[in-house]
Amino acid sequence: MVIYGINPVFEALRAGRVEAIRFAHRGDARLSELLDAARQSGVTVKRVDADELERASHGGVHQGVVALLHEAETVTVKDLVMSTSGAVLLVVLDGVEDPQNVGAILRSVDGAGGHGVVRQRRRAAPLGGAAAKASAGAVAHVKVADVVNIARALEELKEGGVWTVGLAADATKPYDEIDFKLPTAIVVGAEGTGLRRLVRERCDWLVTVPMKGHVQSLNVSVATGIVLFEAVRQRRNSSL
Repeated sequence: MVIYGINPVFEALRAGRVEAIRFAHRGDARLSELLDAARQSGVTVKRVDADELERASHGGVHQGVVALLHEAETVTVKDLVMSTSGAVLLVVLDGVEDPQNVGAILRSVDGAGGHGVVRQRRRAAPLGGAAAKASAGAVAHVKVADVVNIARALEELKEGGVWTVGLAADATKPYDEIDFKLPTAIVVGAEGTGLRRLVRERCDWLVTVPMKGHVQSLNVSVATGIVLFEAVRQRRNSSL
């Protein structure tokens, strides 16, 4: 998998995921710092021309550097549920295929101290390139379990003692009425279509982020971030 941009590559390097780096000279202090860190870690570093970086990044904003990553460790739903001795906090992606949204959600999961993401293998944005850039490098740190069927994954989460909370614009229950101190998986759907019927039916609760303006709903990554940090607020207050 190829990623690009200074922050995403730096985070992948910190996570031990980088196999090789290609760069073009830019005279950028942060890029120099990155290359020094890569060499000290024993990562292969090679200077190439800018055209090669353009091809490798498919025209993305590469900031003079791209990296080839080792494959991520395979993670299961059970692995995520068992990843903490406390109350697990997960996000489930039901058909969220836009890499910008996926990257932004991964960044929020990482920032909130979430324990991972579940997504359907067949309907998933690649976690390289644009998603890595949008995640500001969080893609290298957040554990992701790829599953065949989201509805079945929700059943597996319930069997593991995890409560499933679906975000739906037409729900009547506000998101902040949920007890997020419990083991929780926040389930979000694609913009426009939302959660699929079978997925909705398997959620323990459906909640909404109340809107006060003219627009009826939020971008999926923004809504996910709001709910994640409500969970952070509740869990922080419960520990005071």
